[in-house]
Amino acid sequence: MLEDHFKQDITNIKNIAIVPTLLNVICQTTGMGFAAIARVTEDRWITCSVQDNVLFGLKAGDELKIKTTICDEIRQNPKPVIIDNVSEDKEYHDHHTPAMYNLQSYISVPIIRQDGSFFGTLCAIDPKPNNLKEFKVREMFNLFAELISFHLTAIEQDVANKTILKEKTHLLEKTKIEKNQVEKLNSDIEKKLIQKNISLEKMNSELEAFNYISSHDLQEPLRKIQLFTDTIEREEAANLSERGKAAFHKIKTSAFRMQNLINDLLIYSKTKFDDRKFELKDLNTIARDVIEDLTNEFENKNVTFDIQELGKLSVIEFQFRQLLYNLINNSLKFASAERNLIITVSAQITNGELEKLSPLSKYHKITISDNGIGFDQSYSEKIFGLFQALHTKPLKSTGIGLTIVKRIVENHNGFIKAEGTLNQGAKFSIFIPIE
Repeated sequence: MLEDHFKQDITNIKNIAIVPTLLNVICQTTGMGFAAIARVTEDRWITCSVQDNVLFGLKAGDELKIKTTICDEIRQNPKPVIIDNVSEDKEYHDHHTPAMYNLQSYISVPIIRQDGSFFGTLCAIDPKPNNLKEFKVREMFNLFAELISFHLTAIEQDVANKTILKEKTHLLEKTKIEKNQVEKLNSDIEKKLIQKNISLEKMNSELEAFNYISSHDLQEPLRKIQLFTDTIEREEAANLSERGKAAFHKIKTSAFRMQNLINDLLIYSKTKFDDRKFELKDLNTIARDVIEDLTNEFENKNVTFDIQELGKLSVIEFQFRQLLYNLINNSLKFASAERNLIITVSAQITNGELEKLSPLSKYHKITISDNGIGFDQSYSEKIFGLFQALHTKPLKSTGIGLTIVKRIVENHNGFIKAEGTLNQGAKFSIFIPIE
């Protein structure tokens, strides 16, 4: 059984909502099969959170012998350790850890609390070699370790405050301090908690801004990759072997997908940071503009748009334009090869149609439906999750588009419902309250 303070460490990491997303992003962007956050002390190595795609066998709360890990060395000398290929690495070729755990690639960076104390590591392993010494991978791990550190420090401070508050309350009850003293002390504590909450909100706001700015910075090395690949394709393509051309095509495909991912992440962030200025807008005008923007996506396809009377609605124009863009573009991406695509956009005024809707309120219901490849209805909630893409053909989806749609709907105090039938089509119904 783990001691209480280690259980608290695991709980603190679990309470950082972005951790599962960070571990998922690490595995998706690096190709590593296992990623984890570990609590590391002088004599203990304990898993706090895990993304395990290679059945390594660890879950939160599991433990490895500290001396069998490279993390023990990182604890003593808090610097990242990165291994692309153990077989070719001079320093770690004969190291006991890769041999014991059958790994070929490894990356681990220290997680340092804001007071400078060592908490543990953010690490990833895989039984096959991977390219981990690239600048963008190192920077991503450093950024994620800092984000975890910020959130962890805030949570630990909050836990400490609650413990102090509990102890003080118990002491006050035990010693029967006069009522006015109790009220004064509680008032002081309440003020401190309010100030702490304000501080935490400010910290989270700064972290979100930090994420947003960092996403911009990620684009610079990507632009250079795309510039150099364009140059090679233009000037050196004839000199490449068939194998080289195939590898080169994979590089361009990966760069293109990363560009789409960064763009979608920026849009995802923007839907939270945008000033929420509501204005009465003609939805048909917005829909026509969106279809015109998507011309390149369907000019060589047999597509029919049935845009019915959508009416006017008080919306955040930029966000609602993005909502319609994502949903219509989703229909274009997942058209069926067996029939011409028909995309229908309609609207009506309704009330308690869903359990979530108040029967006393009126809602502007906008429906976007198609006759594409559809999806299994059992995934109707999962598809709105971050990085959830049910169809995994290359370049079709980054798994963020519908997450953006859901956030925009929530920004409008509305609800969204997804309905799908495999090989028949998909329908998304949006309910926006009419004030």
